[in-house]
Amino acid sequence: MATAAVPAVPTRSVLLGVDVGTGSAHVGRLFDEDGKLLGCARSPIQIWKDGDCIEQSSTDIWLAICAAVKAACSLANVAGEEVAGLGFTDTCSLVAVDADGSPVTVSLSGDSRRNIIVWMDHRAVKQAEKINSSSSPVLQYCGGSLSPEMQPPKLLWVKENLQESWTMAFRWMDLSDWLAYRATGDDTRSLCSTVCKWTYLGHAHMQQVNEKDSRNMEACGWDDDFWEEIGLGDLIDGHHAKIEIPIRVTQLVRVNAEKCGPSKRHMIPVSNPTTDDILNLPGVGCCMVVSILRFGFHGGF
Repeated sequence: MATAAVPAVPTRSVLLGVDVGTGSAHVGRLFDEDGKLLGCARSPIQIWKDGDCIEQSSTDIWLAICAAVKAACSLANVAGEEVAGLGFTDTCSLVAVDADGSPVTVSLSGDSRRNIIVWMDHRAVKQAEKINSSSSPVLQYCGGSLSPEMQPPKLLWVKENLQESWTMAFRWMDLSDWLAYRATGDDTRSLCSTVCKWTYLGHAHMQQVNEKDSRNMEACGWDDDFWEEIGLGDLIDGHHAKIEIPIRVTQLVRVNAEKCGPSKRHMIPVSNPTTDDILNLPGVGCCMVVSILRFGFHGGF
């Protein structure tokens, strides 16, 4: 009687860093556990510019990621089973998807592919001015005012100018969080992106995390009065479900990687997605490398 083949144990653990730039290229980088770069590859990303409106496609970005990861693995002779950790760093652009995860347009053109408002888009200048005229205490944690490049002004612009898209959108996500969601199916948001671009009060979140009797973990970092005052009170509905699922640090997840290089699904740690404008270390995948090496995640999951 033939015995079932025992899967080979990977001889090394490789860390995969994915960095999404603004428009010129996409980068996939592979490191060993000592931080040595084993290989990298690039793939172009499409971008649409129309005055102050600058847009991208989440579908196009994902296809670019897949192409770059496959190319990097091929060049470095890395098998999918050797990838022990995955991390994303990218721009703090705003992604809109419906309940099925399909793109929802954020473009006046109505083009459904264009579901990302790029970080440097300045369509929401008037909305930012309106928000900054409020007396919300949230603003003191944002340097006293919000930039039109932050997410609340952009969300308000969509609500005021694209009502159909506003109604259709089931998730509003930072690009970094969307990438982690697309790779894993888990839409838990990162503390980095929600604090830096969404006015989430991280200090309140961390304080309540340490309180054993806390009953309101989903809402502890949001100021509901702020969202009501600026005209986005509907985002409070469902425990802020459209803009936040309880916050992630680093987690072990099953990666849906069939189209992104590895030949089968396997369990690997995915680090906290990080925006490269905060780290100012584009192309390195450093958030993933630091998280995985620090917490001691290795292959064999």
